[in-house]
Amino acid sequence: MIRFLSLMVMTLAVSPAWANGDDPLAEYLWTARPLVIFADSPNDPRYLQQIAAIDARRADLAERDVIVLTDTEPAGSALRTVLRPRDFMIVLIGKDGQVKLRKPFPWDVRELSRAIDKMPLRQQEMRAPVVAE
Repeated sequence: MIRFLSLMVMTLAVSPAWANGDDPLAEYLWTARPLVIFADSPNDPRYLQQIAAIDARRADLAERDVIVLTDTEPAGSALRTVLRPRDFMIVLIGKDGQVKLRKPFPWDVRELSRAIDKMPLRQQEMRAPVVAE
């Protein structure tokens, strides 16, 4: 099962673009930093630990434009085809669409936030003045 874990609401999401072989992460290009969490089962203790860590620090991730995608179905999904995980894995994709980080174990959100804050685009975002709409 492929799930989209919003920082506010957890829902099922299946993008029609995935069906025709398009990049499943293309819709997030330049707008969000996808954090993809792979596990072979939604009952994997590492998966549950990672989700709990994310739930505890949602605001930190939202501030960095991170969206969380989860894939707990070991059958070949579009995300698995593109990112090729083995067993449990987290993959952070930058706003430029490039893989920035791969970890085969749960990672603390504080460390994840630090890694994002070191990225050049995030540095630029932090320096840019906030524009009221």
